[in-house]
Amino acid sequence: MAIKTLIIGACGQIGTELTLALREKHGNDNVIASDIREGSESLMSSGPFETLDATNYKAIEDIVMHYEIDEVYLMAAMLSATAEKFPMRGWNLNMDSLFNVLNLAKDKKISKLFWPSSIAVFGPSTPKFDTPQTTVMEPTTVYGISKQTGERWCEYYHNKYGVDVRSIRYPGLISYKTLPGGGTTDYAVEIYHEALKEGKYTSFLSEDTALPMMFMDDAIRATISLMETEADNLSIRSSYNLGGISFTPKELAASIQKEIPEFTIDYAPDFRQPIADSWPSSIDDSQAQKDWNWKHEYDINKMTKTMLDGLRD
Repeated sequence: MAIKTLIIGACGQIGTELTLALREKHGNDNVIASDIREGSESLMSSGPFETLDATNYKAIEDIVMHYEIDEVYLMAAMLSATAEKFPMRGWNLNMDSLFNVLNLAKDKKISKLFWPSSIAVFGPSTPKFDTPQTTVMEPTTVYGISKQTGERWCEYYHNKYGVDVRSIRYPGLISYKTLPGGGTTDYAVEIYHEALKEGKYTSFLSEDTALPMMFMDDAIRATISLMETEADNLSIRSSYNLGGISFTPKELAASIQKEIPEFTIDYAPDFRQPIADSWPSSIDDSQAQKDWNWKHEYDINKMTKTMLDGLRD
């Protein structure tokens, strides 16, 4: 019998590609996309879509019952840079939506749940290099505080109620198929668009700001792989560290210059610089490697070539 899946926040940067990947794997009609707004033509035309407010428990419950949903991927969130402008809106969206799906799982209305965390859970007192799975966390943003809080609630619901909730601390994600959604790592997507359009880019982070990043194909593969892993193999029910590639704006520009030699970059750090400075520069994901055989495939140069080729197409 086919697994019936609901994606909440399907029109966002991760949600769009995750929805399409799951539809290809499980069949278009078995993956229901939902968001508060409509999305891309490829998403809207390839399978069922429902307009949904992630903070409305009854509306989510109605869709779960109507489609007989087994698994939910909660991808709706207000990201770091945007949530700093609207703190209470960010907190309410990020927390209310999580409690809605945790309670559906607690009441046995769904069998499994994926919720994304982020490197934003870490803070300036966190070890900056090879940040371990378990470490001090003192996030400095509303987004990071909501994600750290969410991790604790996920673990609590698993231990207290047996909820099968799974999570990844995503690094910055890079894709040519969807635009970024208001995060501090957005420069690493914008730079490719501007390289092709203008031949130059002004980075809102300083040249030597190293952050963990990941090409979207790796992130989607990791997400689906984690959800397909046998529950008994999982030792983390808060959120798994996920490492990819760490680089600076200067290093990314050098990678682009291998493909576009005339490309130039300038630097004008803004309010996002202190956020980036509070985050790790590289991540230790050995627990994910051990529990579900995680390994990334894209390095910086393979990612750059794929990004530029994809944007040109």
